[in-house]
Amino acid sequence: MPSLEVLTMGRVSVDLYPEQIGVSLAEVRTFAKSLGGSPTNVAVGAARLGRTAAVVTKVGADGFGVYVRQALRGFGVDDRWVGTDPQLRTPLVFCEIHPPDRFPLLFYRQPKAPDMNLTPADLDLDLVARAPLFWTTGTGLSDEPSRATTLAALSVRREGITVHDLDHRATFWTSTDEARRWARGALRHATVVVGNEDEVEMATGEREPRRAAEALLALGPGLAIVKRGGAGAYARTADREAEVPAVATTVLCGLGAGDAFGAAVCHGLLGGWDLDRTLRFANAAGAIVASRLACADAMPTVAEVESLLRAGVSS
Repeated sequence: MPSLEVLTMGRVSVDLYPEQIGVSLAEVRTFAKSLGGSPTNVAVGAARLGRTAAVVTKVGADGFGVYVRQALRGFGVDDRWVGTDPQLRTPLVFCEIHPPDRFPLLFYRQPKAPDMNLTPADLDLDLVARAPLFWTTGTGLSDEPSRATTLAALSVRREGITVHDLDHRATFWTSTDEARRWARGALRHATVVVGNEDEVEMATGEREPRRAAEALLALGPGLAIVKRGGAGAYARTADREAEVPAVATTVLCGLGAGDAFGAAVCHGLLGGWDLDRTLRFANAAGAIVASRLACADAMPTVAEVESLLRAGVSS
């Protein structure tokens, strides 16, 4: 087996998205099933871009857990570090689809999601320490024992690329202040931080991309990336910055676009690309997923991303 390049950790779900657009859940007749959960989507996205990827997570001892494992293997993602919690159920996520920008989510993660029950004993710390790129998320910090496990994983990182995705879901937290405190603690261990405008404001109190990126860099990472949706993306290091516009697309479901963006950032960072090239590629990957009805299942290949970029240049 080729050596691992991208290791992600945290949330997983089975997404049940409506096949009828622009209606409430009460009116939906049929749903499409797909793999979901932000760090899981990033692992799948990286694999679709040709990277070797694995995810550290947990599922329930149920048919949906079996589906998660099968789907991961189908996408070429190593599932050896997917544990099973015998007491909890694999999470489900429903949504409504109201293009271009309203996609309310309904999480079934009670009484607790298996991925929030990850413990330090579930970690292969040598694997975590050696991974060229390790990806964690803010939702992994929202409850114990996942919080302690995420911090234990971050604490062994001494080399390579360590990305912390702010991934803020307000419903997972008791308060914004608590989310901010733990995000800042995690960022001391990260070399890269990624978040949208709402998330960077949560972490820093700043929403304007340049000021937010500067505030994030002051917390420890060497690279801060701000996702701006239809306004594009901004990235900053201590001595460089890049800002690129969004790629025009017809939005069907924007829920997985940020994860496609993240997977493409992983691809660019591992490839040693400059900030401008990385952001343009990531924006295009996100645009492709925004035009499709799924998250993990919608992740693009390199050929698809490059084709969209060429079309943009020629138009």
